[in-house]
Amino acid sequence: MTTGVRAPEREADRTAAARVDDAVKTFGKATTEVRALDGVSGSFPRGGFTAIMGPSGSGKSTLLHCMAGLEPLSSGHVFIGETDLAELDDSDLTILRRDRIGFVFQAFNLVPTLDAAKNITLQLRLGRHPVDRAWFDQVVDTLRLRDRLGHRPSELSGGEQQRVAVARALINRPEIIFADEPTGNLDSTSGAEVLGFMRRAVDDLGQTVVMVTHDASAAAISDRVLFLEDGRLVDEMSEPTTDRILDRLKAMGG
Repeated sequence: MTTGVRAPEREADRTAAARVDDAVKTFGKATTEVRALDGVSGSFPRGGFTAIMGPSGSGKSTLLHCMAGLEPLSSGHVFIGETDLAELDDSDLTILRRDRIGFVFQAFNLVPTLDAAKNITLQLRLGRHPVDRAWFDQVVDTLRLRDRLGHRPSELSGGEQQRVAVARALINRPEIIFADEPTGNLDSTSGAEVLGFMRRAVDDLGQTVVMVTHDASAAAISDRVLFLEDGRLVDEMSEPTTDRILDRLKAMGG
């Protein structure tokens, strides 16, 4: 941990899968500087499903990317468990992302020349880790991919490709999964299916999920919703419903 004076940690913070402490992210300099994150702090409990929402440009995806170690903060801290990402060099950060974090992208990001099974286990093979066959079978069966394992991405529907991406994020038993608009490229039926599987990953497999979405009905399956506006955390909603979320977004102008 870094030195310096910090506010006392709550028990919930110490047991969180991830947390941010006064996160600031700026782009550009001087008169062209844009403050995408402006002092965001919060924790993300283990075994929970958190959605992040807000108007366009509010900093949602920036926060997610910084928490996943894909972009550095300008100031402040991101913790995965008790590991401060600011203290890691590039090599250690790569290992942490590979071994402790799962990420689900809107664009799937599957390797087109690999079949579904090899896409799912790619991170394990890159890290030269053995595949836990029992866990592989559980993930594949939970996501109903058993009969699609030999197919390449071009032979899969959008919903199937995203389910492969979710399986890939789960396979190394990460401490946390970050999902950036995971249903953005899917039709409503496929999107609902993928969201249902992510909900089951939390409920049945004990996974922790943090999801950025603009879709109120998608956010409503989460345990809580965090609302960002102008790079600041402005509200939090427990036991969300689609109607309550829509009302809150309307009040924000989102």
